[in-house]
Amino acid sequence: MSASPSTTVEQLRVAVIVGSTRAGRFAPVVTGWLREHLDARGDLEVDVVDLLETPLPAELPDFGGRAAPGTEELLAAVSPRLAAADAFVIVTPEYNHSYPAPLKNALDWHNHEFHAKPVAFVSYGGISGGLRAVEALRIVLAELNAVTIRNTVSFHGAWERFDTDGKAVDPAADAAAKTLLDQLTWWAQALRDAKRVRPFTG
Repeated sequence: MSASPSTTVEQLRVAVIVGSTRAGRFAPVVTGWLREHLDARGDLEVDVVDLLETPLPAELPDFGGRAAPGTEELLAAVSPRLAAADAFVIVTPEYNHSYPAPLKNALDWHNHEFHAKPVAFVSYGGISGGLRAVEALRIVLAELNAVTIRNTVSFHGAWERFDTDGKAVDPAADAAAKTLLDQLTWWAQALRDAKRVRPFTG
């Protein structure tokens, strides 16, 4: 009996958007932990879009107008990567009961790049663990026709939740990451397949 032919898994492209640009930020620790979980999966291709390394212009063009000179170069470092993604994970802290201004600016610069794509959240902060930032993001992403994942990973008192090697000290965080990425993958596959049958029109 001949062996069954091997099947090739088509990888999903996941863009991880790092929302904090503050000096001394904790985002690299959280992102590094998340990256290990993403890299351990064979079905995901990861692209980390760090808004500190790829800043976007602060001045948006008028409706229907052209962007200011020099804007195209800054957008070229981010926009094609978001457009190529099948799914997103946003890593965000909480600033004043919401999320960082550079993250809002990045969302305001883009729209179609998020259409009919799933977005998951990994948040961190003090007592709230960044959950108020996540809830504020859900409203904005609904306007961009994105699908937000119900489950989140949230680090309360984040600075005490990782060891010196950047590993989560609570195994429940690693279990939560698996659940989050399983759900993100399901939605990404379902939406990608659906768009191949019938393109999304937003």
